[in-house]
Amino acid sequence: MAAVQVPSAGNVSGSAADEALFSKVSWHLLPLLFVCYVIAFLDRINIGFAQLQMKQSLPFSDEAYALGAGIFFIGYFLFEVPSNLMLEKIGARKTLLRIMFCWGLCAAGMMFVQTTTQFYILRFLLGAFEAGFFPGIILYLTYWYPSARRCKAIAIFMTAASFAYLIAGPVSGAIMKYMDGMAGYRGWQWLFLVQGLPASFLGIYAYFYLKDKPEQANWLTDGEKALLRQHLDNDPHAAPAQSHGSLWSMLADPRVYMLSLVYFLLLGATYTMVFWVPTLIRQWGIADVMTIGLLAALPALFGMIGMVLIGRSSDKNLERRWHFFICAAIAAAGLLMSILAQGSLVGSLAGICILAIGQSAATPILFTGVSQYLPPRLAAGGIALISSLGNLGAAAFPPITAYINKATGAPVMSMYLVTALYLVSGAIFLYILRPMKAPSGAVAAPAT
Repeated sequence: MAAVQVPSAGNVSGSAADEALFSKVSWHLLPLLFVCYVIAFLDRINIGFAQLQMKQSLPFSDEAYALGAGIFFIGYFLFEVPSNLMLEKIGARKTLLRIMFCWGLCAAGMMFVQTTTQFYILRFLLGAFEAGFFPGIILYLTYWYPSARRCKAIAIFMTAASFAYLIAGPVSGAIMKYMDGMAGYRGWQWLFLVQGLPASFLGIYAYFYLKDKPEQANWLTDGEKALLRQHLDNDPHAAPAQSHGSLWSMLADPRVYMLSLVYFLLLGATYTMVFWVPTLIRQWGIADVMTIGLLAALPALFGMIGMVLIGRSSDKNLERRWHFFICAAIAAAGLLMSILAQGSLVGSLAGICILAIGQSAATPILFTGVSQYLPPRLAAGGIALISSLGNLGAAAFPPITAYINKATGAPVMSMYLVTALYLVSGAIFLYILRPMKAPSGAVAAPAT
């Protein structure tokens, strides 16, 4: 059999071959992963829209909704690391089938909630079933993209979150408004059913469509497989294998927990805004749920654009620390603008749009930095650990801000807290991934 020729990465033909290869990989993987994450994000955040109508049917307080929103991430936290370790062993296809099929049924089952206890249990189960989806996809992308191309790929995948929020408002508002009363069910009940069940069907489709590793991809030629493997095995920007000698040495690394803290603060701020933006818009004087949905979609459009452009810049410059800090600062500046513009719908909404740019672009950069810091053989556990600990921020801060809003009678003070969360997360990331001199005989962690 003739040997497969792999173009050199250093010449023009090699560069052209590289572009063609990664374009092919992206077009095959990212559209489906994008759609899956759209559904995942819709099922996470639709409670923020559903509560606008649920309050007319169910006597739940704002604190109960905030607690239910947060309980999702408790289930997520408990099962995220085991799920990612299982993905490494059994592959992405089986993992996505299990995750998506179960969470779709649970999300649809939210339509039958009648008590706060049922609400809390289903939100917990939704988090438990979905656990591992996001870090699993991040891990899966490391199997296909070297470090220098990873941030853009993660950013494109994560634009699904912004796209989901872009359509969540209009779609959720339309479902609640126009399907209200159909077959004897309220609009919020139809909302959970219509946005929940697609996950189960997508999980089945992903099982048959995806391949676990590049070597199994029948849509790549032998030459393309060899070229891709060359890039992955000779990634100059990946952490050296000996940077963490074992799983235990990684668990003893303070930077891992500081990176978890960064995500804890970032996600706490992000989900506080996701859950409360519809309520904020209502407080700006907008009453119609359809109009609230349309206005809530506008920041997501800005977030999508910012995520891709800033992710591309981060890859082009092979720089993560300052890109992340600038994103956090943009988010904080946008929120401050919104606070100072209270009373002006245009000014407040413009501030939220600026916030969305920084908020959306920060997470892909964070996880690209994480995937470069961790050696490949520890990536599954490390990414999941940082993600699971960070997700506790999304559980903690919505109830805290709800309490502050109730105690002060206005959302201003809680929004100042969210502003601080963005700035502190940016400062910690900038500090923790600074270049460090390696001790004698050790290998320094790569600067990002």
